[in-house]
Amino acid sequence: MNENSSLPVTIRAAAPGDEAAIVALLHALADYEKLLHRFHLTPEAVARDMLGTACHTDLAFAGGEAVAIATWGWVYKSFAARRGIFLEDLYVQPGHRGRGIGKALLLALAAKAQDAGGFLEWQVLDWNAPSIEFYKSLGAAMMPDWITCRLEGDALAKVAT
Repeated sequence: MNENSSLPVTIRAAAPGDEAAIVALLHALADYEKLLHRFHLTPEAVARDMLGTACHTDLAFAGGEAVAIATWGWVYKSFAARRGIFLEDLYVQPGHRGRGIGKALLLALAAKAQDAGGFLEWQVLDWNAPSIEFYKSLGAAMMPDWITCRLEGDALAKVAT
């Protein structure tokens, strides 16, 4: 039995003072996803962007420690005339997995999306079989017909000038 399984879990929106916990959780996620080379988040960036301005952050706490995170933002689909939530990050520390914490974070976002008459969507790395199976178990559809495109760095600078 997991020694953390008896700790009560609470979920709340991130607030000033949570910056270090947010950086630590997202650093761990970047490590898990083999993306540390792309990780540049600082407590200052968290304070500027992640407390409800550029995006929203929800944290799950067990025994007073932040053990899971969901970062998300509102999006709009003009053809459907619907707004929804795009889940950018969902991460639960390994020692706290299997307790339903990730599911609770996801279901809380699903409720927000439903209250708005919208939808909830996210991306998953194609090699992340445990997460894909978890999402499928919730009834999530994998969307094979869309490819993510991004302009950044030199390519963004070139088209922006």
